[in-house]
Amino acid sequence: MNVRNFIDRIKPTFEKGGKLGFLHSTFDAFETFMFVPNTVTRKGSHIRDCVDIKRVMIIMVLALVPAFLFGIWNTGYQHSVAYQMNWNFWQMVWYGVLKIVPLYLVTYIVGLGIEFISAQLRGHEVNEGYLVTGFILPLIVPVDVPLWMLAVATAFAVIFAKEVFGGTGMNIWNPALIARAFLFFSYPSKMSGDLVWIGGLSRGNEAWATTGGALVDGFSGATPLASASLEGLSSQGYSALNMFLGNIPGSVGETSVIAILIGAFILIFTGVASWKIMVSSVAGGLLIGWLGQIGGATDLPCWYQLIMGGFLFGSVFMATDPVTAAQTEAGKWIYGFLIGALAVIVRLFNPGYAEGMMLAILLMNTFAPLIDHCVIECSLKAKARKFKKIA
Repeated sequence: MNVRNFIDRIKPTFEKGGKLGFLHSTFDAFETFMFVPNTVTRKGSHIRDCVDIKRVMIIMVLALVPAFLFGIWNTGYQHSVAYQMNWNFWQMVWYGVLKIVPLYLVTYIVGLGIEFISAQLRGHEVNEGYLVTGFILPLIVPVDVPLWMLAVATAFAVIFAKEVFGGTGMNIWNPALIARAFLFFSYPSKMSGDLVWIGGLSRGNEAWATTGGALVDGFSGATPLASASLEGLSSQGYSALNMFLGNIPGSVGETSVIAILIGAFILIFTGVASWKIMVSSVAGGLLIGWLGQIGGATDLPCWYQLIMGGFLFGSVFMATDPVTAAQTEAGKWIYGFLIGALAVIVRLFNPGYAEGMMLAILLMNTFAPLIDHCVIECSLKAKARKFKKIA
């Protein structure tokens, strides 16, 4: 008996009126995750397509896989370099797996647990959106974030940034970013964005100071973005090539430009994410970075802003969230440009917080409906004026 036949045989038990009808939402979630739903629209206009929300979310996860895999290796690499372990490739990978897998277990157990409970209480289908949220969240936090903090932040994001608005497709802000913002404002010592985990050492840990009070192999734990803000990149030995490849300290999935660009290609090729938002975000960051450079706010080339911190990761995977981003074509250009511009403005003029991408995206999530409204109103007025001239 194949899986499809088995599912069909037990399905009546979980239908409304069946012995386990109260678990209908849970059963439906597992069935539609494994197979294309066998339901069709019965009224109104509709389009037949094999791509549903779950498939779109799976494509998003596939696009994130390169950053995820590189983050696993880089976690082990940073540990090996800091402790002068001289590990081989597979030792680094195994260490990264041991550090990162628990983050995923926490985010999915807590997040999906709340999703399933909410669906059961409401009698609704389980929303698919958390497949992506749960995959992104461990990639945008330091690998040493305490698991209980991550669990609290996940619960807060799912409940207050998603479920209270009605679930997937109804939320105003990106849930993963809300979780990160919760950690940033509630536990700033862990999420300030300047010093991050390196090789088992963290700020505030007694092991941070080694023999003679010197840091292991000269590593201070500062990210390139913080180094540029406080001391200059040369003091940390970070080059543009290092930042492009990603073998630098930082949040799990945000360091490798190559891995992020592979993900961007997948999203653009499949049409899942808007290339207009990505391009306009980069343009906004470059413009403000260039103005800051010629104005003396920074001595870094403007394109450095793109390869430092979480700029590209945010532009590709988070600013393009179809639920919280602008929906109109012109609005996407405006929305993306303002995200890139605001992110670099925060970096250049806010000494208390080196990274600005999180705040820029959340702010523009708030104003995305207003941008769409203004674009539509301008379009209608332009058409009205054109019609008047013709009449």
